Amino acid sequence: MRYSELGGKEIIDLDNGERMGVVGQSDLVIDPDTGKIESIIIPASGLLGFGKKKEEMMIPWKAIRKIGSEMIIIEMKPGTLIKE
Repeated sequence: MRYSELGGKEIIDLDNGERMGVVGQSDLVIDPDTGKIESIIIPASGLLGFGKKKEEMMIPWKAIRKIGSEMIIIEMKPGTLIKE
């Protein structure tokens, strides 16, 4: 799968159905030695840059359960989500 195919997909948490963000607005952390994706970083911004400031979230690639045509389903175990 190419990065361009991930763009625009919503990231949804399996446990609570919460919308975590959109891949097109995110960054990927890639291991330079292997070229494998380690995690997705969802930026810390409110709606259109206004409102309550959210924390940046890092979602480990191993938390991804399914990549569909419109969304990515993740399963976050307690303590797995890294907030910066």
